Amino acid sequence: MYNDDSATLATAEALLNVAALRAETPGCAEVIHFNNAGCGLIPAPVLREMVEHLDLEARIGGYEAAARQAEAVAGFYTATGAVINAAPQNIAFASSATHAFATGLSAIPFEPDDVILTTRNDFISNQIAFLSLRKRFGVRVVHAPDTREGGVDVAAMADLMREHRPRLVAATHIPTNSGLVQPVAEIGRHCRELDLLYLVDACQSAGQIPVDVEAIGCDLLTATCRKYLRGPRGSGFLYVSDRVLDAGYEPLFIDMYGSRWVAPDRYQPVETAKRFEDWEFPYATLLGCAAAARYATAVGVEAGSTRALALAAELRSMLHTIRGVRVLEHGAALGALVTFTIEGWKPQPFKAAMDARGINSALSFREFAVYDFGDKDVDWCLRLSPHYYNTEEEVAAVAVAVAELAATGAAAASATSAARRVVR
Repeated sequence: MYNDDSATLATAEALLNVAALRAETPGCAEVIHFNNAGCGLIPAPVLREMVEHLDLEARIGGYEAAARQAEAVAGFYTATGAVINAAPQNIAFASSATHAFATGLSAIPFEPDDVILTTRNDFISNQIAFLSLRKRFGVRVVHAPDTREGGVDVAAMADLMREHRPRLVAATHIPTNSGLVQPVAEIGRHCRELDLLYLVDACQSAGQIPVDVEAIGCDLLTATCRKYLRGPRGSGFLYVSDRVLDAGYEPLFIDMYGSRWVAPDRYQPVETAKRFEDWEFPYATLLGCAAAARYATAVGVEAGSTRALALAAELRSMLHTIRGVRVLEHGAALGALVTFTIEGWKPQPFKAAMDARGINSALSFREFAVYDFGDKDVDWCLRLSPHYYNTEEEVAAVAVAVAELAATGAAAASATSAARRVVR
């Protein structure tokens, strides 16, 4: 369902009260926010939860405020688990998706010549982490090929699983540099059949499209709260399956929160995913994440996804018609990230021109996606990422802005070309 032929905007509009959602989103009055793949706009209930806890800390003290809010803190695990169909005991709070990813990786006892099997579209920090493990432990990093239409070739990846028996299989659900949606559940079925450890990066997908760890069949899953879940920055979470917990996996560095010191020469990890957490918590942030997860559930991830994907599909369609613009998305399934290049512009000036029009966006560079951008032969792109609270009018306004800037870029390029001919 995650492609340009999914539900129409009329159907998506009927599923949500967009006006009410925008009224609860203060930022909608300030900007056209098409940078939800960077940070979603925080809704008022999330902001209120955080401010009220900070006020409580200021009035009675940080430890005391946490103790008073113990039930609400426990609610983070329940609310976050509900978003991905996981039990509370399988959720650990993290300061970011990258922190969660690194902590999960640290629990795997890599040895020389172990294989990490991944895709060509894994997130940059994940790719760097794999290369760091290669440097430190001598593991081998193998990338499964893509299909001609885009996205990982699952059959080829399964063949590589059988050939290499990797210590870890890893995949990014939705890459940060494109709107591609990877078939993580299909990969997971092969991992289960071969009894392989499977790690999924759901940083962009959590809150954007339905994520179900049982359907995916992953052992570990990481995500942030600041993007499509619309929570605060400096927050994320790690899902750890019962299989991993029962097998005794634990992070490389474990502290007094994740374990108990039971004898002078022995400690015992706690039984839940909290063994992957540290003692110190930003409690206001955690409570904001809990509120964001509850908000996402109340809106309905399925309903919100239908609308966000429809808006992205309409934007993608409009951009395709603009001369000088090259839309970069391709694949069997596409999400709410829209990336494109534009002739006659350099990256920072183009983004600044979009900013000046009150349109939030993000730049992505070749170093963020060496394989993908190498295949596409581009050095940079602009990323636009709508969410369910954006409107059709905003999509149209963004397309008009890009068209105007494309015309400006074309005129500047023509003038430069003419000047060069005169000089000759």
